[in-house]
Amino acid sequence: MPARPVDLDPASIRILEHLQQDSEIGMGDLAEAVGLSTSPCWRRVADLKARGIIRRCVAVADPQALGLHVNVFVHVSLEKQTQAALQAFSDAIRHRPEVMECYLMSGEADYMLRVVVEDLAEYQRLIVDHLTRIPGVAKIRSSFALDQVKYTTALPLDHLKE
Repeated sequence: MPARPVDLDPASIRILEHLQQDSEIGMGDLAEAVGLSTSPCWRRVADLKARGIIRRCVAVADPQALGLHVNVFVHVSLEKQTQAALQAFSDAIRHRPEVMECYLMSGEADYMLRVVVEDLAEYQRLIVDHLTRIPGVAKIRSSFALDQVKYTTALPLDHLKE
């Protein structure tokens, strides 16, 4: 069995579980929920942040409420998988605001992106004006999400409890 990636005691795991569901919970309420007093709870939260286990706390906005109705999974294949080609693609895509996620992949495509845009015209502009202009891009395939069955930002933690 592989070693745990981090060493967290049960109280810190409970804190992390609660914060992944609601990062705006007050420290007193969080402490009560995990069975600690406020000061030790605050120190544990600070430690989780200092260790990089908690990267940041953000608001999760509703894309539909903001008029972002099209969710696309984009598979991109490059002509060559050299370090320079991979870096060029990564650099070009990193700051595109409509690209929510980008992964270097194994398998048929070199990259998989999740793109969120207002409509198909906006997606077409992204393809024509940006993706096809990145040097080394050979193939772009798109899969449009019809419905979001599940979405979460909370990571599973059960493996840390063993």
